[in-house]
Amino acid sequence: MEQEIKEKVRALGADVCGIGATRRFADAPEGFRPQDIYPNCKSVISFGLALPKGVFELEPQLIYAHFNGEICHKVDEVALEAAKWMEREYGATCIPIPCDSPVKTWDKETLTAKGMISMKHAAVGCGLGELGKSTLFLNREYGSRLILGAVLTNLELASDPLETGICIPGCRKCVEHCPSGAIQEGRVVQKLCREVAYGKMVREFGTVECNTCRRICPRYLGC
Repeated sequence: MEQEIKEKVRALGADVCGIGATRRFADAPEGFRPQDIYPNCKSVISFGLALPKGVFELEPQLIYAHFNGEICHKVDEVALEAAKWMEREYGATCIPIPCDSPVKTWDKETLTAKGMISMKHAAVGCGLGELGKSTLFLNREYGSRLILGAVLTNLELASDPLETGICIPGCRKCVEHCPSGAIQEGRVVQKLCREVAYGKMVREFGTVECNTCRRICPRYLGC
């Protein structure tokens, strides 16, 4: 069953897919655990769609910003279709989790947003990779280029092995090259990051002015 699910999610458009039992998320903050959303959740299916390498070769601004946002819609489509398919195929109950918005909480003072669950921590718990010193999610094949999605289910599924060793020991490039000094001691000060990372162009089209932490990482393209 686990292999069939992962193959189906990839067939729907995902580049990677992994599974983790809910016990792996016991240490997540209260209110953001899978079972806080769906009390009968037994397993999490995490997956990711990768941005093309080419968009990282440009100044971020419009092209990177456009596809970095647009791919979120595709991720949500994959989550929705996967959830519907699993319910038909296995008689399961499945909850697709929105990839990016709506956010669950927003702090205007610190400019900190929190989704329903942390997609990057879900991906770690499902064996897809690990967090770098920038707190970006790193995958062995796709580096930091993945946009992540998730489905919660009451199916009891076997967990994939956890990944380690992707972030290079002793490397501090993301910390040292962050133009706003937002990456501090294994966390990101969102206010410092957001104030330099996002902007607007004509007709209020959103831009990304900085993605240095992604591009400077030796693993951004994958190992």
